Amino acid sequence: MYVTDPIADMLARIRNANSVYHESVDVPMSKMKMEIARILKDAGYIKNFKVVNDPKKPYSTIRMILSYGPNRERVIQGLRRISKPGRRMHVGHSDLPKVMGGLGIAVISTSKGLKTDTEATQLGLGGEVLCYVW
Repeated sequence: MYVTDPIADMLARIRNANSVYHESVDVPMSKMKMEIARILKDAGYIKNFKVVNDPKKPYSTIRMILSYGPNRERVIQGLRRISKPGRRMHVGHSDLPKVMGGLGIAVISTSKGLKTDTEATQLGLGGEVLCYVW
């Protein structure tokens, strides 16, 4: 299946699985999606992720184990795609966004790879704002 915006597709799959309390969600694998999954894991939004090779499918998938609170509260309250194929959003290091007053994270594509907004601020890097997670 061809998808115009694979990152938006990944975020939509996570959002949909999270809304019905699924334990895990599978997304087609790419290097960019692996890095986004790593950032989500490091920030505590997902428990873990791994690459799954299904012999029935011609491509590998990333299986992300979603995280929930002790009383089944959702850890991921929201996901929003910011930079889209039709309109790219680039920011300088001094204009990096703060999501929900610092309670969420922004995923930034910098010259040194994908970083969160706080990591990019510490390194003094700007770049393309991919998405917000809170």
